[in-house]
Amino acid sequence: MISRLDRSPVAMWWWTVDRWFLAAFLMLMGLGIVLSFAASPAVAQRIGLDMFHFATRQIIFTIPALMVMIAVSFLDVRQIRRLSIIMLGIMLVLMVAVLFVGVEVKGARRWVSLAGLSIQPSEFLKPAFVVISAWLMSEHERHHEIPGNLFAMILLGVVLALLMAQPDFGQTMLVLGTWGVMFFMAGMSWFWIITLGALGAGGGFAAYMFFPHVAGRIDRFLTGEGDTFQVDMGREAIVSGGWFGVGPGEGVVKRVIPDSHADFIFSVAGEEFGIVLLLAIMSIFAFIVLRGLRTALKEQDDFTRYAVAGLVVVFGFQAIINMSVNLQLMPAKGMTLPFISYGGSSLIAIAMSMGMVLALTRKKPEKLRQTGFGADSRRMLPAE
Repeated sequence: MISRLDRSPVAMWWWTVDRWFLAAFLMLMGLGIVLSFAASPAVAQRIGLDMFHFATRQIIFTIPALMVMIAVSFLDVRQIRRLSIIMLGIMLVLMVAVLFVGVEVKGARRWVSLAGLSIQPSEFLKPAFVVISAWLMSEHERHHEIPGNLFAMILLGVVLALLMAQPDFGQTMLVLGTWGVMFFMAGMSWFWIITLGALGAGGGFAAYMFFPHVAGRIDRFLTGEGDTFQVDMGREAIVSGGWFGVGPGEGVVKRVIPDSHADFIFSVAGEEFGIVLLLAIMSIFAFIVLRGLRTALKEQDDFTRYAVAGLVVVFGFQAIINMSVNLQLMPAKGMTLPFISYGGSSLIAIAMSMGMVLALTRKKPEKLRQTGFGADSRRMLPAE
């Protein structure tokens, strides 16, 4: 047990970090490993790999992801901003590079290979984009002569243009929705609410008209015609599982779902462990988002308030989209379930994002004095 009198960096981190957040993130990571063993063997065998190929890699990815999350959570507010600036610059360059040298999968270029590793730059771009947007908006609040909101709009336009060029309509809607929530918190006028809403609706219509794969997914969702095999099987897996599932390893429908270990792992959880587990997973995501928003609303610092809210909102939106696709409530998006779906880029990027949440929500000096640290605690915390 770490003593409250211990002033080492680890002790100070332990007594200032939000342990409810930490426990929720660790639970999701653990579920990701367990469900990978349930969902991935059939996929691995179908493509001629070792039965536990994907499950083993999920464990391998989880170790550095956990290390990244903990390491980032040690940073102070200034260091979070600096990290985000560096990461944003690198990822914008890679987002441009992926259009020319990226790996094409199903008509989209979203991956780039670096030193033998496949990286999806858009995954790492999201947390950096949220933090820098929060910084720009907060600077406008502090100094109205600084056009922070205008710069945030320009940054949004650049990011959306790069995402649509890949094309990645799902990530585009995710980024736009998150930015809209942050801008609303920053006190945007009704003029901007109506303008941005109209632009979003116009962008959705344009995507439907000019991107055949977007139109195809929407048409299949609305009419039920065409290749809907995967989403149909995903819903069938949940229905066949009932309230308590058919038992670990006993799932049948999961064996024919092509992406059961990735985008449709939620359906596998439903088939083998039942609706009870699905409700538990939903509850964990809801807890993280609601606690994050509650914490953000209590923050006095504008930057911290916008950044924490943006990070948990993008986390929650991504989870909602994935689960909605599995339940046939939305067109297929190709979006992972945070911390649970298979994928190295997604797992490490989300771990970095939630590490930022842990860093930004650590207790402040005035709260520490109420928990027994004493007046000298102020000197022990990172400067903001």
